[in-house]
Amino acid sequence: MIEWLLAPIDAVRGHDLGAAAAWHGRLMVLAWAVLLPVGVIAARFFKVTARQNWPAQLDNKAWWIAHQALQYAAAGLIIGALWLIWRPGIGATDHAVLGWLVVVGCALQILGAWVRGSKGGPTEPRADGSLRGDHYDMTSRRRLFERVHKSLGYLAILVSVAAILSGLWLANAPRWMWLMLTVWWLGLISLAMVLQARGKAIDTYQAIWGPDPAHPGNRVPPIGWGVRRPPVGRGTANHE
Repeated sequence: MIEWLLAPIDAVRGHDLGAAAAWHGRLMVLAWAVLLPVGVIAARFFKVTARQNWPAQLDNKAWWIAHQALQYAAAGLIIGALWLIWRPGIGATDHAVLGWLVVVGCALQILGAWVRGSKGGPTEPRADGSLRGDHYDMTSRRRLFERVHKSLGYLAILVSVAAILSGLWLANAPRWMWLMLTVWWLGLISLAMVLQARGKAIDTYQAIWGPDPAHPGNRVPPIGWGVRRPPVGRGTANHE
């Protein structure tokens, strides 16, 4: 069994990579298969945590800190991975095309986060005391950002799976790598399905400011598939 796991997926070809290519692959897998998906799960399912007495306790920033830290850490690994294999005429293999697509997607996500607009609201009022802000008012700018950011993020993760698999094939990676990644991805999918079924994909707006209809954003439908607004008093597992 050990010999079978250690053998390359294609018995006809060898598995002989230089150090730069090997570390390129390791860093990209760590970024795209681990850090970024975990960051997405944190942002989607942990805006209201099990021990949080929502809506008495609002704006739990744990998900935001985790999401931001994981995404920027992944971006740093991606830059390092590109530096390791960068050279003129790098080629246009399927793996290279898929890889550049996800890199561009990552860059667009970071750019979008920088231009998403102001927050506003009771937790971040303006200097003059006004509550106005792109997020609090759910302006067209903020609604566009959320639609693009969420859609592009999920799409980039999906394309990254194809990029990683094509990289494994190009490197003729041993079977244990294919098996380990398959088990990991299935575990992430299973976790996401369980959390979704438990209603943990809570609207960002209400997680931050609560369900009071006086807040202007509560008059705008939640953005994103499967995102819900819990009834008052039933926001967490403590109440469910």
